[in-house]
Amino acid sequence: MSDHKGAKVLLPRLPKAATLIADRGYDSNWFRNSLVERGTIPCIPPTKNRKQALDYDKPLYRQCHKIENMFAKLKDWRRIATRYDRCAHTFFSAICIAATVGFYLKE
Repeated sequence: MSDHKGAKVLLPRLPKAATLIADRGYDSNWFRNSLVERGTIPCIPPTKNRKQALDYDKPLYRQCHKIENMFAKLKDWRRIATRYDRCAHTFFSAICIAATVGFYLKE
């Protein structure tokens, strides 16, 4: 089960965006309609059991793996995965260090 039901509570608090990329778990009419009302284009593949398939930007949706890979690399750092730091600024500093080492120094 996805976080689809919790999205109803969080959606009004989210900043405005041009496009929202989400997985199939977020495919519902009320979610799509609320995104369109906010001026956001939904990029959500339709579920397999939907009777009428809806269009979405397939090349844009294929870019999701880059974001997921970034989070996977960050979670390799134990300090970040378990959130040792209590202060938000210290935790953010650890993320910046891990991102620098993981993405710039290794390439």
